[in-house]
Amino acid sequence: MSEVNKGKRKEKCENCTKQCNKKQSEDDADSRTEIDEVNGQVQEGPQLLLSACLSCDGCLSEEESLKITQQSLEEVERVLALNKRCDVSKHKVLVASVCPQSLPFFAVKFGLDITEATQKLCGFLKSLGVQYVFDTTLAAGFSILESQKEFIQRYRRRHHDSSALPMFTSSCPGWIRYSERVLGSLVTPHICTARSPQQIMGCLVKDYFSKQQKLSPEKVYHMLVAPCFDKKLEAVREEFYNSLLETRDVDCVLTSGEIYYLMEQRKVSLEELDSVPLDHVLGEAGDLAPVRNEGRGSEGFLEHIFKHAAKELFGLEVHEITYKTLRNRDFQEVTLERDGETLLQFAAVYGFRNIQTLVHRMRKGRVPYQLVEVLSCPGGCLSGRGQAESDVVGRVDKALVQQMEEAYSSLPVCLPDVNPALHTLYQDWLQGQDSPQASTLLHTQYRNESQVHTQPPHMQW
Repeated sequence: MSEVNKGKRKEKCENCTKQCNKKQSEDDADSRTEIDEVNGQVQEGPQLLLSACLSCDGCLSEEESLKITQQSLEEVERVLALNKRCDVSKHKVLVASVCPQSLPFFAVKFGLDITEATQKLCGFLKSLGVQYVFDTTLAAGFSILESQKEFIQRYRRRHHDSSALPMFTSSCPGWIRYSERVLGSLVTPHICTARSPQQIMGCLVKDYFSKQQKLSPEKVYHMLVAPCFDKKLEAVREEFYNSLLETRDVDCVLTSGEIYYLMEQRKVSLEELDSVPLDHVLGEAGDLAPVRNEGRGSEGFLEHIFKHAAKELFGLEVHEITYKTLRNRDFQEVTLERDGETLLQFAAVYGFRNIQTLVHRMRKGRVPYQLVEVLSCPGGCLSGRGQAESDVVGRVDKALVQQMEEAYSSLPVCLPDVNPALHTLYQDWLQGQDSPQASTLLHTQYRNESQVHTQPPHMQW
């Protein structure tokens, strides 16, 4: 989290339930008082301006703030320095996992295609002292498959379980935090329990990979490179900490921008960097080229679940998905029809302006969707503030995002349903797709924390 952002957003907003005290000049705030309908009652209240809230420290407890300070370049450099002292008792095996949405950022910054940029990034990380570099596409495959399975289960119990549908995706930590802290029981029972790709990657590294390397999990330092500051908050959640071994599934999250800053700080020359391929979690030999999951720039949960549900529930093969734009390009829907009957209706809702529209509709019982892919960043994960922020704090560099979208779409697609590595891991690591271990390591629960707070005022993004 940048010092600039911290300095500009000192005021606490008390878990996003009271008026945010950012000055009007910071976010072009409209000071008008507005009237809104919440839980069936018309109420008048101050606006809560959250246009940059998710990358501020306003709703962090002191304990969370302390944990977040450990999600920094300084902490990684401290671990690297300890390794160089050759004190065996403090030595850690450094593992870096890179989100596929971060790779286009480096491709654009380096002026290379994604495969070449990935190899240069690997070369840089290994020059620091990182021993293994993975990407998180495999973990995203697990998250997609588990989300598909959960959707089918929820759909089949929809008539006797009011919280079964709609199902909301769970990979975005900004959306999850907002749901838990503000929306509470209105939304949390509807959130898919599948862990995010980041946290499944944490389990892969600290459980499966560490066992393969005959290492105790606390001897592995797992660093993740992501496009988003909120991933730091996700990494420090209580359920992702092993108190017995005193280790986290993900020890440190660094944004793409922080890694690039480190390269600039060290005056790294691309020409001098070795080109090193990604490593295999399964330990296989050979070059591993970056791939992506089907869909737009955020793992494509909607598309994968839509196609799977169409086939599993209705016996229909869907090859191409057509999005219908509603309010804007970040609020779109997809419909499955047969003989004039609507069978499935999904939506992709990105950005808090659109999320608020969705929440209002939920309160009024007017959500026709069985599944909603929700992401807090307009444009999705490629627009994460850890890599897409312009020189003007709080603004997105649209030209950079467009270039990243083009680069991301050039990656070859690898479907999780037919990925042999996933099937191998389900058997060798998890003892089957429906095993207790799969349920424990690939799923989590979301808390309802809103009951301790007051009803949030009207919000505008």
